[in-house]
Amino acid sequence: MEKGKILIIDDEEQLRSLVKRIVTLEGFNVVEAPNLYDARKLLERSDIDVILCDVKLPDGNGVDFVKEIKPKSSFIEIILLTAYGNIKDGVQAMKNGAFDYIMKGDDNDKLIPLLYKAVEKVHMQKRIDELQQQVDKRYSFDNIIGNSTKIKEAISLAKKVAQTDTTVLLTGETGTGKEVFAQAIHNSSKRSLKSFLALNCSAFSKELLESEIFGHKAGAFTGATKDKKGLIEEASNGTLFLDEIGEMHIDLQSKFLRVLETNEFIKVGDTKSTKVDVRIIAATNRDLREEIKEGKFRDDLFYRLNVFTIQLPSLRDRKEDIPLLANTFLKIFAERTNKRIMGMDATFIKRLQQQEWKGNIRELKNAIERAVILSERSELESKDIAFELQSGFDGSSSFDLETVEKSHIQKVLRHTNGNKSKAAELLGIGVTTLYRKLEEYKIAADS
Repeated sequence: MEKGKILIIDDEEQLRSLVKRIVTLEGFNVVEAPNLYDARKLLERSDIDVILCDVKLPDGNGVDFVKEIKPKSSFIEIILLTAYGNIKDGVQAMKNGAFDYIMKGDDNDKLIPLLYKAVEKVHMQKRIDELQQQVDKRYSFDNIIGNSTKIKEAISLAKKVAQTDTTVLLTGETGTGKEVFAQAIHNSSKRSLKSFLALNCSAFSKELLESEIFGHKAGAFTGATKDKKGLIEEASNGTLFLDEIGEMHIDLQSKFLRVLETNEFIKVGDTKSTKVDVRIIAATNRDLREEIKEGKFRDDLFYRLNVFTIQLPSLRDRKEDIPLLANTFLKIFAERTNKRIMGMDATFIKRLQQQEWKGNIRELKNAIERAVILSERSELESKDIAFELQSGFDGSSSFDLETVEKSHIQKVLRHTNGNKSKAAELLGIGVTTLYRKLEEYKIAADS
């Protein structure tokens, strides 16, 4: 285990030296102070993990020192040592945030094991904080790439609504980054320390989706052997992101509408309501107004979701961002593949900007990953672009976007030996969406 840095505070030099020798023999880095004044100076210039502190000191009390230090240095653990222990001091020390309170001499055999536990806790707290900072950075607005006017406008709107509990509807084509926006809104909100849960409504049948969202009681249906919380309950006090909400069966829409209106829902097989405090962010690549006209989406649910809508621009509407996005993906995939690819030539970038990118950022990301894999040079060149993309530049009608999409779906289905679930996963779409495209393009189910 990584050793920590220990500060010993005691006005008795002989005892301080003894403790220092014991702790140093365990491999810890030790500094010492005879009083609280010197200790504060050391804390200002040293990264201390654990403090071993006498209770009675010439310039103060160790119990009060805990109360002073913990709010400012939450990662430091403090073990109090006393020659005159009493219950009142012990209780107050723990209330103030001390790691433990032990007697000098009588508890010497406890000191080293206790010290190891305290250092382990400190290192764990620091690691958790580091990971949280990485998560916050990854899902922050600062991580949304682009300088175009349209993406900046979308970010500005998202930042404003993030400070509220307002329901948000994210609209835009597949691959425009709706979940990234949803996560950034959550992480910038007062709910950021609570759960963010995401669900793709197209990935489940009506019955399974109802159980996933609302949960069920034991015996509600065959196989329901015990109570199960739904995501809407699991996300209580946090945020629930429902992607492709346009795919939600209309029978479920009325039940979901009740959540938005009353903050209550009924589990499958239950007879009573459950209260919930959850923020809803929904997303769709469909025109919900058209879905309403066709009787596939409830107008009252739409108006509840449409309180604050943010339209995410397609990549072809922000082509000035393509070089920046492509360069970001290049760095990521070059590192993953251990290749020294330093940039892209002008022709490569020009061809990227000429592409329509029906799959938007997701499609661009896949194209750069493939180019990095193919490249054997220090710079990406036009010949590293996928054949399907290159062919589209000569104006050949056989490579119009619909034909390319149909062909790609057929290739993926052949790759998965007809497994629709696996194909949908590789395509980055829901199973329901895949079946709709199979019907739209008249692709045989056994393709």
